[in-house]
Amino acid sequence: MASSKPRVLLLGEIVHQAARDDWHSLASIADLVTTNATTRAEFIHECRSGALDGVVATYRTFHSVQITGRVDEELVDALPSSLKFVCHTGAGYDQIDVAVCTAHSIHVSNVPTAVDDATADTTLFLMLGALRGFNQGIQNLRNGKWLGHPPLDLGHDPEGKILGILGMGGIGRNLKAKAEAFGMKVQYFNRNELPEEKSGGAKYVGFEELLSTSDVISLNLPLNKQTRHILSAPEFAKMKSGVTIVNTARGAIIDEAALVEALDSGKVRSCGLDVYEHEPEIHPGLVANPNVILLPHMGTFTVETQEAMERWNISNVRLAVEKGKLRSPVPEQADMAW
Repeated sequence: MASSKPRVLLLGEIVHQAARDDWHSLASIADLVTTNATTRAEFIHECRSGALDGVVATYRTFHSVQITGRVDEELVDALPSSLKFVCHTGAGYDQIDVAVCTAHSIHVSNVPTAVDDATADTTLFLMLGALRGFNQGIQNLRNGKWLGHPPLDLGHDPEGKILGILGMGGIGRNLKAKAEAFGMKVQYFNRNELPEEKSGGAKYVGFEELLSTSDVISLNLPLNKQTRHILSAPEFAKMKSGVTIVNTARGAIIDEAALVEALDSGKVRSCGLDVYEHEPEIHPGLVANPNVILLPHMGTFTVETQEAMERWNISNVRLAVEKGKLRSPVPEQADMAW
């Protein structure tokens, strides 16, 4: 006899035991299913075969894109008509074409605040490392050269420097508080100026003023059509000479080729990167430059944060099944009818 419960699809892996327990507890309200596909073509075929009919919500991970590819028009057309909720385990959701989902009456959620501390901590680490030139010191030490011959250039203190934050969401505001503990002065550019209680006294400036007056520029904004390559050659030309760039958002927000040119010319003195335009590939000019400190997309790479992200996303799935709503719908769908 067929089950009368709605079906929920798991795309990717739930790693942490507490989150696994949360997932299995959904069995009381839904049938939990997984995919047998290992490629996008196989997944689309599985959808069109009817094997996933009755699925109303899917829990997807960042790495599930390796199976399904981007959630775009082709994929959404293949999904079962019963699917109304795509629940994503991450703050950034550029793997999902929200406009396409909206057109098909599919609601999308993310985990907007669970990542704030860990990502801001990573940003601060990269910023301090880039300012102080720690990457070159680490390389010299591992190569048996101590400070080098001749010694490497002196770094810079964060105290008194102007930090320009592009994107004053949860991560940007978290970074502001932490940077101020190091004596930095914070200004920001956002789509809209924040109320005082959210900005915490940070100075709101225009985009070009932020570029021309900041000693350090941190990118903390989502990747979309408007923000892709928001920093390219014309923007680097407007910056202070010797500026430091930090990116823990999405790689394609920066034109990497233009960044390499700006580094080679000295316009950009140093940078710290956790994300790349064509991950996992990294522009060879970034790898070769000792003034660039690199991480392999580790912004949320902690036990505590990833467990919190998994559990938050499962709460979205639960609410979708029980109430037909989401705990944290993406901003683009804030006014979308349930």
